[in-house]
Amino acid sequence: MLSPVTLAARPDFTVSAVGCRADHTRWSEPEARGDHRMVLVRRGRFRRWADGAEADLDPTVGYLGAPGEEERFAHPAGGDVCTSVSFAPSLWEGHTSGTVYVDARVDLAHRRLLAAAGGGDVDYALAEELLRLVAAAARRPAEWPRPADRALAAAAREAIIEGAPEAAGLCPLAGLLKVSPYRLSRVFSQQMGVSLTRYRNRVRVGRAMDRLAQGETGLAGLAAELGFADQAHLTRTVREHLGRTPTALRRLLGTR
Repeated sequence: MLSPVTLAARPDFTVSAVGCRADHTRWSEPEARGDHRMVLVRRGRFRRWADGAEADLDPTVGYLGAPGEEERFAHPAGGDVCTSVSFAPSLWEGHTSGTVYVDARVDLAHRRLLAAAGGGDVDYALAEELLRLVAAAARRPAEWPRPADRALAAAAREAIIEGAPEAAGLCPLAGLLKVSPYRLSRVFSQQMGVSLTRYRNRVRVGRAMDRLAQGETGLAGLAAELGFADQAHLTRTVREHLGRTPTALRRLLGTR
């Protein structure tokens, strides 16, 4: 069951928060929508089938949808919360449908869009953040050409996102997935367009942003909790992915 809430609406776009309480492994009945849209996952995971291609979606992989696409959905991991942005054709020009990799910069742009939605300035502040988000997200395609490779990459993503103990290292993770470390590294890079190392750090940077947005001030403790060698390692990684220090991010995300 979907629970959409409109956050902002104008003739050219609509931004909605969509909660889903579905919990089923089977595919839903086919449906087709009439809008151009971008869907980014805030919490949870689900699967999408569109025009013969399957994708596993979570906070690191979203999708762009086009009018008339036949879609099915499955929710084997329970419910989820997403941000759905519907576009007028004038804002969609040059983009194609499919899955997109949500790196840390796209994640930050997504958070800034949601913050702008609560600020009241829909016509300028929110619209500007929306355009930045689309420009960042729509240029990061994530292709899924082979089912076996797609499944392997999805399993690795799940282990990293869920914090499996084996995901602390490439070799233990490969052992968990019953493949060689070489195959895991190669397939993941081919499927996602980024290395396993960068992907794992992207997930950890996302968690750091969650904590900073909640007002976390103890960076040394946060670094240890997220598996960084020390505070300096956390700071270097955050700066590498976002061009900002954790302290600067705390201000940007509106926390003290």
